[in-house]
Amino acid sequence: MQISPPEHLAPFIRHYIFLENSEEDIRRLRLFTDGSSGLILSGDMNLYSGISEDRMPLSFFYGTLNGYKDFSSKGKFSLIAIVFQPYFLNILLKTSAKEVRNQIVSVEDVLKNKLEVFQEKLFKKTNPLTVINDLNAFFTEFLSEKINTDHHVIASTQQYILQNKGAVSSKELEKFTGYSERHLERKFEFHMGISPKKYGNIIRLHYFLSLINKSVDNRNMTVLSYEAGFSDQSHLIREFKNNIGLTPKQYLKTENKMAVNFIQL
Repeated sequence: MQISPPEHLAPFIRHYIFLENSEEDIRRLRLFTDGSSGLILSGDMNLYSGISEDRMPLSFFYGTLNGYKDFSSKGKFSLIAIVFQPYFLNILLKTSAKEVRNQIVSVEDVLKNKLEVFQEKLFKKTNPLTVINDLNAFFTEFLSEKINTDHHVIASTQQYILQNKGAVSSKELEKFTGYSERHLERKFEFHMGISPKKYGNIIRLHYFLSLINKSVDNRNMTVLSYEAGFSDQSHLIREFKNNIGLTPKQYLKTENKMAVNFIQL
């Protein structure tokens, strides 16, 4: 279940996703980059890192990813994923997004007990729509504080890249923002965790994902890759594997896509 935030929160929160697993078996999960950061809230989840097999916090923030992260889940769980606009984590944690890029940050380490009430509601199986409404109120109150004007520049630049499906040159960004390439890169990395070029590449890749997911006439994948702005098939596959860990064909064969960038392997 995917829920949009109210209009006044849309510049900061992309959407909420409620996921539930009623099975006891072990599942392998992969979260791959879409240029966003986010928050995973749960009251009863047994989630483990795919590499170290360390147990994850019940609730945690994740910084903008360069590629993908693998997890395994054991037993039943329910969770709410709050997918942020890329720069919102910087506002929320009041720290450089570059410092938390590819990182998992326990909610308790930065917000103490401020989100415990939501974890408790999830544990008690409260209607997720009720929890999301309460989260909207929480974020609305948080955003009543003054926000640095730099965020408005970054947000408008991000939207410009999105509108152009990632196909934006450094010169075009310089003209749009009035900043030099290096100055904009520093600002982007501080507020979003990645460079404008990397963000544009991610958006272009997700545009290609949308094309292959919507394609019903079996159009040649090479044609779709050119439509998305990739110069050749090998370039596309390299970007795909670096960011998703799969080839396009392997991704299409993945049956359980819990969200655009959250799949069960």
